[in-house]
Amino acid sequence: MQPLQPMRVDWVATPPPGAYPQAPPRSQRPSYGGPPNYPVPPRWGFPLLAWRWPTAVPGTVEQADSVDGVRRLARTVQNSLWLLAVVAVWGAGSEIWRYVLVALSRFGALSAGVVSTSDALVVSSSAIMITGCFLSLLLGLLWLRRARNVAASLVGYGPSRSDTDVLVGLVVPGMNLVVPGSVLAELEHAVARRPVDERPHPSKLLRWWWGLWVASGLTVVLVVAWSFRSSTQALADGVLLHAFADLLLAAVAVTSALVVRQITTLLLPVDAASVRLMRVVEVKDAPEPPLRAVRASGSPR
Repeated sequence: MQPLQPMRVDWVATPPPGAYPQAPPRSQRPSYGGPPNYPVPPRWGFPLLAWRWPTAVPGTVEQADSVDGVRRLARTVQNSLWLLAVVAVWGAGSEIWRYVLVALSRFGALSAGVVSTSDALVVSSSAIMITGCFLSLLLGLLWLRRARNVAASLVGYGPSRSDTDVLVGLVVPGMNLVVPGSVLAELEHAVARRPVDERPHPSKLLRWWWGLWVASGLTVVLVVAWSFRSSTQALADGVLLHAFADLLLAAVAVTSALVVRQITTLLLPVDAASVRLMRVVEVKDAPEPPLRAVRASGSPR
């Protein structure tokens, strides 16, 4: 009798019935009923608040003399100056058209409708121009005061002139041709973070604005003096002089808007309107975050 040979047995482990949930047949699967519907707002997750700056939280008051306040006011000043420039060009065009009509009247009578339309354009543009000048001047003085205060707090030294001295220098004839340029030169020197003992050197844009400001002031004096002449040729030349004064006013308004933007940009080197996405670049003096404990490979989650 031969000895029995050992049998080779392969063990196969199979899960007991019911160990895994069985997928229901396709015909019994529930259909999609839309997004979840909650009877009340869920209390989990982040609060239902959009991103907003800290100054937008109710109950907090932002200081007027702040960089953000100067930036918003500068935007309003620039808009008023650009509008004033457009109205000044409109007034210059109306004066030039009036001069053309005066030249054509030498060869015959003009239509009453054309003359009345020309007068209406001149009068309306002059009224809007005067209102725009006062509004732009008021907003510009407010912006200048706030910008000077913010610059003094940032650089650590105050301006050489007080607010009262600046206001007097802008009102007194003659001084209002010199004081504004020096005040803006000192402000530009401060916002550029230059030393206090260094002499201010105006930028090229500021020098252009200063020259146009002086030329415009002298032209206004000339227009007022020319208005006392009553001859026909003097009246015709006065129309061209008014057109030249309006064009100078438009140039002053444009350069003023550019100066306001330049100084405001120096106060706030990064334009908030150009930053579309915010990201954390570096974190300083922050405590180390708590680390998660090491979990063994076989421990339950």
